[in-house]
Amino acid sequence: MDKDLKNDDLKIELRTLTKDDYLGLKASMIEAYSEWEGASFWGESHISQLIELFPEGQICILVNGAIAGCALSLIVDYDKFGDNHTYSQITGNYTFSTHDDDGDVLYGIDFFVHPDFRGMRIGRRLYDARKEICERHNLRAIIAGGRIPRYKE
Repeated sequence: MDKDLKNDDLKIELRTLTKDDYLGLKASMIEAYSEWEGASFWGESHISQLIELFPEGQICILVNGAIAGCALSLIVDYDKFGDNHTYSQITGNYTFSTHDDDGDVLYGIDFFVHPDFRGMRIGRRLYDARKEICERHNLRAIIAGGRIPRYKE
């Protein structure tokens, strides 16, 4: 991003992801995770499936048309998992079969901000959007999990 741009020159848009966003989303993911050796990226089929299962839970922020950040979420019945679950379990081994429209918790499965857009409150905007989703669905909590590259080592 051009650091000389003034806030008045920025067009910031928060919206749900579409399948057409994948290439821009992937480019942003690669930059966001560039310092994490061994990081894996969501495939197009994963993003498409999330959008089909729970479109409202897959949100992004664009700055001047570029994907600046993203938050991916599921709704789960948390009693089925409890606090001792793994990331693989909560995501149904990345199939998202654990998504339950009648669940009670919004579970954040990924969240990132492209490095060029950090410091612009993109993360705050995404989290606020997650809170609104939680309220609209009358969910009791937001819980987030994540993948840590090379954690097994």
